[in-house]
Amino acid sequence: MGIVTSCAGIAMLFGSLIVTALPAPKNRIRVIYLTMLFSLGTENFILAFTNSPVLWCIGQIIGWLLVPVMSANLDVILRTTIPLDMQGRVYSCRNTLQFFTIPIGLSLGGFMVDHFCEPVMAQAPLQGALVRLFGEGKGSGAAMMMFILGVLGVVICLGFGRVLQRYRYTE
Repeated sequence: MGIVTSCAGIAMLFGSLIVTALPAPKNRIRVIYLTMLFSLGTENFILAFTNSPVLWCIGQIIGWLLVPVMSANLDVILRTTIPLDMQGRVYSCRNTLQFFTIPIGLSLGGFMVDHFCEPVMAQAPLQGALVRLFGEGKGSGAAMMMFILGVLGVVICLGFGRVLQRYRYTE
């Protein structure tokens, strides 16, 4: 698990190097939602449909490589559109909302796996679609949860992408 998690950090390090080499995009909003769509659409599905730690590492790398690209573009938008005397308040509010949700999400995810996904998988027929997709036994509920998160992430990104098509943030 430590190696798999370390792959996310390594990917973010390389993603940070990539973002320094890339030219400024024409549409930063499009870059934000497309990078998140790619990250959520690959990592969660790789984690859901495989049980190999090597593939989990690849999923982590693919999923986290573009996060610095997304983050850098979001920061540029915030820093150039929010008045300087308001940036401290806006960033503290953004960070509060971003970081207080992490333990809530982890707790809710654990609850969902233990009380919904694992019981569903335990009752799934051995020849059924759920077992073919997520495997059987311990951990199959976690795989189902990763799939649900992947689907929700893709749907949210596509929805925001449609809404944000109207807005073009360019410098």
